[in-house]
Amino acid sequence: MNGDWKAATLSEVCEFYNGLWKGEKPPFVTAGVIRNTNFAQDGTLDDTDIAYLEVEERKLEKRRLRCGDIILEKSGGGPKQAVGRVVLFDKTDGVFSFSNFTSALRVRDPHQLDFRFLHKFLYWTYVSGKTAAIQSHSTGIRNLDMDAYKAISIAIPPLAEQKRIVAKLDEAFEAIEIAKRNAGASKAKSSELLKSVVDRALSDREGVWTIRSIQDLAENLDSRRIPITKGSRRSGEVPYYGASGIVDYVADHIFEGDHLLISEDGANLLARSSPIAFSANGKFWVNNHAHILRFDSMVTQRYVEHYFNTIRIDGYVTGAAQPKLTQQALNKIPIPIPRDLRAQEQVVSTIDRFRQEIERLESVFSLKEATLEALRGSLLSEAFSGRQTA
Repeated sequence: MNGDWKAATLSEVCEFYNGLWKGEKPPFVTAGVIRNTNFAQDGTLDDTDIAYLEVEERKLEKRRLRCGDIILEKSGGGPKQAVGRVVLFDKTDGVFSFSNFTSALRVRDPHQLDFRFLHKFLYWTYVSGKTAAIQSHSTGIRNLDMDAYKAISIAIPPLAEQKRIVAKLDEAFEAIEIAKRNAGASKAKSSELLKSVVDRALSDREGVWTIRSIQDLAENLDSRRIPITKGSRRSGEVPYYGASGIVDYVADHIFEGDHLLISEDGANLLARSSPIAFSANGKFWVNNHAHILRFDSMVTQRYVEHYFNTIRIDGYVTGAAQPKLTQQALNKIPIPIPRDLRAQEQVVSTIDRFRQEIERLESVFSLKEATLEALRGSLLSEAFSGRQTA
């Protein structure tokens, strides 16, 4: 730590306020209540769905947010997400408070500590994994050890240095966000390009084509599926497939060889955020959420897989709450396909060649996004270890 930096605990430099519990005593005030869902990944406030609630005026008195307050997630989280996220409240008008799953931190002396500097430090405390070490996990909820959190030490440089560090970090973070958006846009464009390639490959109908159905092309093995509840599964290395792919690994198998699985139910039948048709090979198990088909030709199987992942099947899906593609409906979907296996293979080869290149590009874009996030963490670490001098 640099010589003119001073160390202090969070409890020494901040006031902590507990979140707002629901009250029943009038008078009431309409307030926007910040919840866990309003915590954006980059430490900023996502105000797209702030809940406006009637809260007790007496409870709001000490829990009314001010511009510059920092909201801390002290409970909640997820299976792979630690609590301890923070957001900076930077609104200058309106009535806002914060929920009982959060706390608010307020700088005691703004002449000694800039709230933006504190926010960046607390954000770094979370992304560096420090809060993961001071949390408990019980009854499905993660809870931050607030005594340990308040005891965290912060190194505080002179106020002018704080402002300089914040300005440099803001400039760097803005550049990172622009680069990430560009990478994300490039990845989206690559997916659109692949779809156009598949569409064209399936529509350039040279030679003799025919319209077939699944039952003409493959044997349906749905009757052999056996679902196993999670508590009854024996853990192993055999893939256990569901509607959207592998959901677990078990000790035994009921199928072996090359097969095509097509989702039978689930929101993805309409949302199409992931493939609804996917090949399974070797030894595997399938529950009753995916149709299972066996083809005489691997070429035809791959052709049908590409086709189903390209077309919309909304008109064949039933059920609003739980979309479902029944076996009967699956059999009604018309499949335009070349009669000649060599023509089918040519279509599949064209699609596979482009898919491999697109996947390579997408992996490059994903690596770039991960590298940018790592850069953000590195910049924060440099700033709050007292080493940033440039």
